[in-house]
Amino acid sequence: MITIRRSEDRGHFDHGWLDTRHTFSFADYHDPHHMGFRTLRVINEDRVAPGQGFGTHGHRDMEILSYVLSGRLAHRDSMGTGSTIGPGEVQRMTAGTGVLHSEFNGSDSEPVRFLQIWILPERRGLLPGYEQKQFPEEERRGRLRLVASHDGAHGSVTIHQDARVYAALLEAGERAVLPLQAGRHAWVQVARGTLRLRDETLAAGDGAALSDEREVRLEGVEAAEVLVFDLA
Repeated sequence: MITIRRSEDRGHFDHGWLDTRHTFSFADYHDPHHMGFRTLRVINEDRVAPGQGFGTHGHRDMEILSYVLSGRLAHRDSMGTGSTIGPGEVQRMTAGTGVLHSEFNGSDSEPVRFLQIWILPERRGLLPGYEQKQFPEEERRGRLRLVASHDGAHGSVTIHQDARVYAALLEAGERAVLPLQAGRHAWVQVARGTLRLRDETLAAGDGAALSDEREVRLEGVEAAEVLVFDLA
């Protein structure tokens, strides 16, 4: 079964400095029919204006991934981490027992656009942690590249949950297939471009939940960037 979540149906708030769209309920956006999917709790598409950002704030008991699509995002946290995240990089922060952090767009001219992703951890009270890795375009072009997993396989960042996250860049006509084991589920999130998921056409911002399916079969319609989540 495939259930489509269209881009225009997401929650949307324009705060001036931040233009944000919520696939699932988040902050002031509440939709009891879209509270997450399996252990995937949040997918926010955030656009942060030049010279603006999220001030220091706290999280706990959540696995937080950031995936930058354009621009650069500066990160600071209470673990002493200071870094900048660019396109093709994945940041993983384990909030665990509690962490304070901030994200800021240091450019004076270029917005930053990124996906903020929250995954429920396998247990509460984990030790806070941080990890950041680069996944070059050539590793994601025409294929599903593993970028996050429970065991850090194939150089992916390590998340504390039975989940695997893949990223792909697909040109028109390019195909990528992810087999799903029995009892597994998947979420497809299109970051840009257009692709086909079996008989469904998905555009930028669209998402899709898959259950009781044997595989995720994708084909580029026009140049597309996509994330696929393999979930228990």
